[in-house]
Amino acid sequence: MFARLFGRNRQRDLAPSTEGRLVYAVGDVHGRLDLLGPLLHDVAQDAVAADRTEPRPLLVFLGDYVDRGPDSRGVVDLILQMQTWPKFEVRALKGNHEEALLQFLGEPSFGQTWMEHGGAATLVSYGVQPPAQRTDPEAWKPVRDAFAEALPPVHRAFYENLELMVTVGDYAFVHAGVRPGVALQDQSERDLLWIRQEFLAERGRFEKVIVHGHTPMETPQLTPTRLGVDTGAYATGILTAVRLDGEDQQILQAKAKRPVHAVA
Repeated sequence: MFARLFGRNRQRDLAPSTEGRLVYAVGDVHGRLDLLGPLLHDVAQDAVAADRTEPRPLLVFLGDYVDRGPDSRGVVDLILQMQTWPKFEVRALKGNHEEALLQFLGEPSFGQTWMEHGGAATLVSYGVQPPAQRTDPEAWKPVRDAFAEALPPVHRAFYENLELMVTVGDYAFVHAGVRPGVALQDQSERDLLWIRQEFLAERGRFEKVIVHGHTPMETPQLTPTRLGVDTGAYATGILTAVRLDGEDQQILQAKAKRPVHAVA
């Protein structure tokens, strides 16, 4: 069963704006192709109904495409397919889980740590099995080599060329958040991929309204300073996107009948 919810952010004195651009931002997918397909179908239908041609609607993916859920490879295939559709401009951000994947490719011994954060599901989606002895550093090199061989060149290029930030009007799109008191142009990659408590606890305004994923919440977080759209799809079966159009904010969701648990 799939559902769409709508909500508006009415708390800001001066409503943020996309300055006339229609924008969709998709939260952390984590291998849930079963949710991403229906959500993008709704997004595409909405964009067609909106009939915007100049500028094209913008579709931003907020990172964490891989790990935990069952079909990381399929998720990337679908995003690459969306990039060929002329209706949208598609931008894909880097998440901390993509950083982990790239670290494993360069440093096989990192595999044990990656597995603790759901990396086994990604390996399996590419037809590669984790080693039986996951604590043995030497066991990870052949697994890394097999993964590198199984990884289509277009997928590797996708992971290696992910962006850290996209800005539109009064909004900045990042994976995790930003460090308070630091200009957007000076934010570190680590904070953009990993920051959590310092960002979430900040009560002051940022340079722009921050649209982010990374921290799963039961419901989307629409506040005057940030829009959090990670609803823990891999565990909850709910994938969330936000639709921004001028000063309007709406939430779109795809819901599955039951969650799909991570590969151990």
